[in-house]
This record gives sequence, C-alpha cells and structure tokens, in this order.
Amino acid sequence: MRSIIWGEPDMDIVGEAAYPRSALEAALETTPDIILMDLSLPAPGGIEATQRIKRELPACGIIVLAVDEDEDALFEAIKAGAAAFILKDVGPDDLVTIIRRVSDGEFLINDKVFAKPAVASRVLKEFRELAVYGQEAAPIFAPLSPREVEILDNIAQGMTNKQVAYALSISEQTVKNHMSSILRKLSVNDRTQAVVYAMRQGWIRMPED
Repeated sequence: MRSIIWGEPDMDIVGEAAYPRSALEAALETTPDIILMDLSLPAPGGIEATQRIKRELPACGIIVLAVDEDEDALFEAIKAGAAAFILKDVGPDDLVTIIRRVSDGEFLINDKVFAKPAVASRVLKEFRELAVYGQEAAPIFAPLSPREVEILDNIAQGMTNKQVAYALSISEQTVKNHMSSILRKLSVNDRTQAVVYAMRQGWIRMPED
C-alpha cells in the first residue's frame, strides 16, 4: 500500500504507526486528510484508535482495513466514525479510488451497511437510542444522523415537511435542509426513493395503518 500511494503524484505519506497510541500521536502531529487504519493493531486495537482520532480530528477520513467483512467489526467501525471499510487484499486501483472518494467527503461505508440488513438494523437501534437518550447514549457516527433518521421516519408515516417541522418543534426550512442532506447521503433523487430505500434496508419502520 505504501508503494501504491507513493506512486500517486497528488498523495503523500506523512506518517506511519504500529500501535494505537503512536497512531493517535502521529495523527495529532501531522493532521492527515486520510488515515488507513488496520483493525488488527495490538490492543486496544484499530477501532479504539479510530474512535480516539475521530474525537480529536473529526474532519479526518479514516479508511478501515480488515481481513474479512465481519459484521461485528463493520458495526463497530461505523460507530467509531470510519468513512470506509475495505479488505486488506483490495486492488491498487480500487485503493486509490477509495482514498480519493473519501478525501472528497464521501461516506463509502454506506454501501457496506445497506448490503447487510442485520448491521443496518443494529445501527438504526443505536440511532433511536441516541435520539431518545441524547448524550447519555454511546456516540455513533454513521451515514445518517439521529435527527435525519427521525425525520425520514416521520416522512415515511405520510407527514409533510410542515407537519414534521411542527412535530419536532423545528422550522420547515430546517426539515428541508435535513432532507437535502439525506438525499445526498443516500444517493437518491427524492424523498420517496429515500423512504423506500431506508425501509428496504431496515433503517426505518414500515408505515402504520
């Protein structure tokens, strides 16, 4: 991977680390745009290192490297704030493409989540707990914020933007802003597509009769 990155004229390696603590120290010292994080780092491990780095450098895009697509590891990577979850045997061209896309602000871990309904349902449960318990719940970084899930959930029940705004005690413009964010994150064109997609993946409940 080092040689692949060095071969790209617009990429540079600003630091390397073999342990979680040294990874955090290197990240704080160099403030990189992207970090390739090995899940198999020695204890406390790559997930813990990802959490700590995201806490200190929220704008840093972290790409998690794993041996296989373990659902528990994927779920923990989402919670930790990883932007992408890839296997260590990723091809050179794919690696470069993923780095560029994450650098552009894309959240590629979405695709992994949507392909695994069991993981999606666990994330949704955490969303709802966070919406209910606020800061008392464990922090979670994921494709949609707790508020966005709440808004999409209400829209799935047939509410208009105005009704959602009234129900959540926010402005209609705020609802519209959230919807724009939802459409962008889910890569869909309208609210109907967003609702259908989210329901198929288990992110929100089916409309009540």
